[in-house]
Amino acid sequence: MGHAAHSHQEPQGAALIEAAREVLIAAGEQWTPMRAAVFKTIADFVKPASAYDIADGLSRSENRRIAANSVYRILDLFLESNIVLRIESKNAYIVNAHPGCQHDCIFLVCDVCSGVDHIDNDTIANNLRTAVGIAGFNAKRPVIEVCGICATCNT
Repeated sequence: MGHAAHSHQEPQGAALIEAAREVLIAAGEQWTPMRAAVFKTIADFVKPASAYDIADGLSRSENRRIAANSVYRILDLFLESNIVLRIESKNAYIVNAHPGCQHDCIFLVCDVCSGVDHIDNDTIANNLRTAVGIAGFNAKRPVIEVCGICATCNT
């Protein structure tokens, strides 16, 4: 399953929320008020957020307790629909800056500030998928994370 080279838009603010809503609806799911609130809460975080961080932020904004279990169910749906991404090493989530785009991101995880950035490199992603395919493995959602020190912390 190759991913061709491409360019993509990275919507911001309300446009990002609308892009995520459109992707979820196109997948046959509903964009409920709770799902919208979870997405907005994740988008408001500057760094990757755990389900508990998201539940706490949502609880504050909704003025009622939101259980992390409810957030986890929504996050699973969002992951499946490619509107959020999971940083495995941090057990945390970020919004997909380009939710309609299907490709494998390479995450750059800073050990100092815990910030996460990503790069898109279809050559590396395609080589990885080819290598695991040769081994008889069907890669569902490859995750590549590179831990180190970001440019800001490195100066």
